Order: sequence, then C-alpha cells, then structure tokens
Amino acid sequence: MLELSLVMVKPDAYSTKKLGTIISMLEANDFHVVGIKSVNLTKELAKRFYFVHEGKEFFERLTDYMSSATVAAICVEKDNCVTDLRKLIGATDPAQAEEGTIRKVCGMTKQQNAVHASDSVENAKKEIRFFFSDIELYSYRFIRY
Repeated sequence: MLELSLVMVKPDAYSTKKLGTIISMLEANDFHVVGIKSVNLTKELAKRFYFVHEGKEFFERLTDYMSSATVAAICVEKDNCVTDLRKLIGATDPAQAEEGTIRKVCGMTKQQNAVHASDSVENAKKEIRFFFSDIELYSYRFIRY
C-alpha cells in the first residue's frame, strides 16, 4: 500500500553536507521525494515537534540540538514506506547500525545520528502536517510514464 513518511535531516548531517547523500540513498531504495524544505526550528517549534518526549531526561538536549542549526524536512512516498524507511535509516546509534544504512553512512553519535524518521503511519501523517501543507506535496501516483 502506498504510504507517505517524513525524514528530517538533522543539524549534524545538514551542516556536514550529507543531504545529497541521504537523498541519493532514499532514491536508490525506491523512495520518491514528494516534498522537501530547509527549516530553522526555533526551540519552541522543536519542543512542539518532539512533544511526545517531554519530561524525559533527554528532552532539553534534544530540543536544544534540533534548534541549533538548519534541518531539512523531506516527505517521501513508497509502498510500505514507514517500515522500509525505518529499516533504511538503521539503529539509533550509528555504531550499532547495519552497513549501508543512512545512520551508519552519515551518523556520528547516538544524538548526531543524521536523521529522524516517522515510526508509524499515524505519526507520519502528524509529522508531515507539521512541516508541509497539501500544496507543498506532490504524489508520484499521478505520474504517467
């Protein structure tokens, strides 16, 4: 079933010019980029995005980090998108991620692990709406080859 999901390129990967590598890895694995934008999250926006982690010991560090520099929000489309994307990004800790995953290739530490990706179809819908309006998204399902 065709699904959408969100990939957010974190400040570490964006500032070290890994955006192109990440997009290439997505496209090489049959993900279609249907929306992309660079964003400077404020601390307040980072808190709103990561509200599910509020109260956890890492929340302040996470929101400080995510609001420290530019990120890229990327909406992707594919059959079985959420599950396939989670597999492609790899384990949270790049040192434990499988070879060929985005975090293994582009990540540096457990926090500076290159990308965030939606963990469910329901969360993907919410996270995509956080960054994109309908007019900013394009679907490959309408392309006629």
